[in-house]
Amino acid sequence: MTTVAGRVVSWFSGLGGTASDGLPVRLGGQGPSRSASAPVRLSGVDQALIWVTVALLVWGLVMVYSASVAMPDNPKFSRYAHTHFLLRHALSLGVAFVVALLAFQVPVATWEKLAPWLFIASLALLMLVLIPFVGKGVNGARRWISLGFMNFQPSELAKFAVLLYAADYMVRKMEVKERFFRAVMPMAVAIGIVGLLLLAEPDMGAFMVISVIAMGILFLGGVNARMFFVIATVVVIAFGLMVMLSDWRRERIFAYLDPWSDKYSMGKGYQLSHSLIAFGRGEVFGVGLGGSIEKLHWLPEAHTDFLLAVIGEEFGLLGVLCVIGAFMWMTRRIMHIGRQSIALDRLFAGLVAQGVGIWIGFQAFINMGVNLGALPTKGLTLPLMSYGGSAILMNLISLAVVLRIDYENRLLMRGGRA
Repeated sequence: MTTVAGRVVSWFSGLGGTASDGLPVRLGGQGPSRSASAPVRLSGVDQALIWVTVALLVWGLVMVYSASVAMPDNPKFSRYAHTHFLLRHALSLGVAFVVALLAFQVPVATWEKLAPWLFIASLALLMLVLIPFVGKGVNGARRWISLGFMNFQPSELAKFAVLLYAADYMVRKMEVKERFFRAVMPMAVAIGIVGLLLLAEPDMGAFMVISVIAMGILFLGGVNARMFFVIATVVVIAFGLMVMLSDWRRERIFAYLDPWSDKYSMGKGYQLSHSLIAFGRGEVFGVGLGGSIEKLHWLPEAHTDFLLAVIGEEFGLLGVLCVIGAFMWMTRRIMHIGRQSIALDRLFAGLVAQGVGIWIGFQAFINMGVNLGALPTKGLTLPLMSYGGSAILMNLISLAVVLRIDYENRLLMRGGRA
């Protein structure tokens, strides 16, 4: 990680001065101009956002190792080395870092042109994963396509693709945003198709995140408030019906309401009850790095969905508050970059940045709520920190796009052109 950090420093230390974080004061004036299509170095971007991201990635790497180091003692994972998950997670970080650097070089205008094609590609992959012997199934869910060195989860690409498509759609439909059917129905049909494919896996958590991303972009794009609340009501009713009409989803809700009961404590309430025990053991200052008891085959998926519980046990309340604070700051900063783009009359870029903020903020909120027992159990990872190659890859690509948006904003404010 020292080498990676050194590269980050060399990439991010370009200009001697930094552009103002405030809203623009002049546009199109005389000044240095640089073509957006030319290769760029990360000069003048938001370095605080970069370092918060790096801190979460490094902390996540340490915690993935801590949470998974004892897994080979379980007969199910006996063929793995103690560093198996650490090395695979480090490899995922390396691949994601390289791809993110390449994604940063792509101008925002190119992402706008690619948005419909990425959406179509994500639909194709969501269909491909359902084909027997192509999609890889784990615990009854078929969500992954094996690439050899990593398992790719098409739903993670779908989050990014829907984000770009929704932003592009709103830019194209600005003149009809007051007309419900012409403005909303085509987007609703597109999200409905994605939802059907995700529910077939099944992956209701990813569908929930995608729905919130799309609704957030519709709202921020200026859709009529009454129209938005109608959509929100329909979505809430739809998710409620999905839960009521599914026995195992209904059981999850009952287990969430009373995880300590005899009926659920050793079944669907098992993860939640042991997650709460982990937080209880951590108290304020934690038991120390590596000292978790719950990760020793008591808490399932400790290195993925329930990584925050291990953080709570080993670093206590202070550690959990640091994680919450980091994600709150990151979400606020990304939303600020989006508002700045809109002030510069770059609507697509602004909606994309704010969509990324909604994505990371909402998914982190859901994961934390599940770990803390405030929300029913869902299969969503903690962004940037949990084990999962495709999730880390798409998180870093989306943040690279946000940094590119910030770079072009600052270029415009210095009198250049994006």
